[in-house]
Amino acid sequence: MTGTKTHLTGERAPCGRLGDADRSQEDDFEGFRLDDVLFACGCRQMRHEFHDGSVRIRTVRHDGKVLMDEHSGDHEA
Repeated sequence: MTGTKTHLTGERAPCGRLGDADRSQEDDFEGFRLDDVLFACGCRQMRHEFHDGSVRIRTVRHDGKVLMDEHSGDHEA
C-alpha cells in the first residue's frame, strides 16, 4: 500500500470557510483507495473505495454534524 500526503492552500471547507487543508491518499493498487481531506477549521471529507467496487463518501463539518454519508452499496440492487 502506498500513500501520499499533500498540503493544500486556499481550499473551501464544507462549512464555507477558506483555508489550508491536508489531503491523505492511500492505494493498494488492487481496488482499495482512501482519499481523506482534513481542513484547518476541522471539517473533513472522506472518500473510500473498496475492493468490491463500492464507494463511501462522508463529509463532516467541524462541529461534528454529518453533511453527507453515502455508500454506493446502499443504492445497488
